[in-house]
Amino acid sequence: MERNGTVMLSLGGYVEIEKYRYVYFLFLLPLFVVILCSNGIIIFLIWIHRKLHEPMYIFIAALSLNSILLTTPIYPKILVDVLSHKQIISYSGCLTQAFFYYSVSASDFLLLLAMAYDRYVSICRPMQYSSIMGTTTVTIFLALAWFLPAFQMSVSLVLQSKQKICNTTLEGFYCNVKMLKIHCSTPIYLTVWALFNLTCITFLPMLLILITYIKIFITIHNSHGEIRKKALDTCLPHVTVLIITFSLLSIDIIIAFLGAVLPKRVSLIFNLQVLVYNPLCNPIMYGLKMKEIWKRIKRMLLRE
Repeated sequence: MERNGTVMLSLGGYVEIEKYRYVYFLFLLPLFVVILCSNGIIIFLIWIHRKLHEPMYIFIAALSLNSILLTTPIYPKILVDVLSHKQIISYSGCLTQAFFYYSVSASDFLLLLAMAYDRYVSICRPMQYSSIMGTTTVTIFLALAWFLPAFQMSVSLVLQSKQKICNTTLEGFYCNVKMLKIHCSTPIYLTVWALFNLTCITFLPMLLILITYIKIFITIHNSHGEIRKKALDTCLPHVTVLIITFSLLSIDIIIAFLGAVLPKRVSLIFNLQVLVYNPLCNPIMYGLKMKEIWKRIKRMLLRE
């Protein structure tokens, strides 16, 4: 399908859109507002309170910013689509959506790796914490977490955009790895590059995080009760977010490749879970579990 010389893709992932369009809209609009507000509050509180200008909280703010960057290119488009008679997106728009979706998701893993290293230094090498986790180190971690995935995804999408399109129906309601199925063929070099990216920005960080936490838990096990409790209070939210993030990415990849054999309704539910849980995970886990952030949230609410 073409419109004014632009290739348009039909989004075929919705279930009974004519019947449930207002249900979709009334579910997703408040959810989008909650995601923006909750993550925005976390960023705002960390920004204005100097006591929270520490590496751990800066990484939390970066994760919340990622949640906003993940949902902003997707939710407004979905809200427009469910109220439209045709659910379509330009091929270039689809590439842009996929770029933000995967580069931000990959960035989350690198930020979680940086947070694991921060916890390792804080718990296992507390006397050297100030010298190791200085402003330069935090800046380098943030730059790598944002620019490395962006570069890798840019290369992937440039290679992908050169492939011939044989199918203009995308079996989803936003652009993810299912885009590969609209091409006539997938060259071996594109598959190799995708596997390389997946290893570098997902499995390798997961392995390093696992090794880091093994060392942390060994140190915690050998520590006194109060030190152990304080360490677990800061590590538990991070481990929970890590497990949820990895699980949701796995679901996204599995659904993309098993979509043809799964009922459309099941595929829709799983894809919605990815868009719901991931952006809300950070403000819920860190906002409620991290005492300094939760204390300032309560103060802000009481003032109002």
